[in-house]
Amino acid sequence: LQKAAQNLKPVVPIKFHISSRTDSGVHALCNAAHLDIQRAPGKPAFQERELIRGLNHHLKSEPIRILSAYRVTSDFHARFSALSRTYIYRLLLGCTRWSEVPVFERDLCWAPPGGYLDVPAMQDAAQFLLGTHDFSTFRSLNSETPFQSPIRTILQAEIQPSSGFLAHHYESRGLEFWELKFRSKSFLYRQVRRMVGALVAVGQGKLMPHQIKELLELRDARALPPHAMAPPAGLFLKCVEYDEA
Repeated sequence: LQKAAQNLKPVVPIKFHISSRTDSGVHALCNAAHLDIQRAPGKPAFQERELIRGLNHHLKSEPIRILSAYRVTSDFHARFSALSRTYIYRLLLGCTRWSEVPVFERDLCWAPPGGYLDVPAMQDAAQFLLGTHDFSTFRSLNSETPFQSPIRTILQAEIQPSSGFLAHHYESRGLEFWELKFRSKSFLYRQVRRMVGALVAVGQGKLMPHQIKELLELRDARALPPHAMAPPAGLFLKCVEYDEA
């Protein structure tokens, strides 16, 4: 992004401030960022459409596109002004081994071992994650852990059927796509992937739904069962919400 922006010949080097950081391998359907851009004296400020067109021209070879741009007040910050962030995690059921995942879905979903999950049990378990809790059990430890409060508020935790890319062309295979949706003002390091992993463990019968509540109450990152973290490929940042003003 910054390299593309420098081709617009700003007077001062441009720095993008992104709303959210994600792990390597995680996708974004729509992310947000802010930047300050100063043109040479005598040149008018960029109009939104002009900025979109210019940045996308220099992003041709990258798997990223600017969808919209808005002029904002100087105190706006893409990260700290966000009201909430919504992530979805895509699960594929019906595959007993990785080689059965449709080639068009590889690296875009997770097919948990075993093929099928008890989705109603997972939906029951997800309700324990709603509300304000200490999510210490559901975060990975990193350099920021000592400085970050583990208290977060989950505004939405839903599991709903979904559709796959071109899935209607191979309905005979009996594959099922499901989406887990989580919305919060902010999330802890790898929190969504660990919550998904725990819910999948419920779906596999390795945990009972009420044990999600017990894991929350333990407030210990080591309490999560081994390997109960979903891989990054199925996770998508869906959107970042701001005050319209």
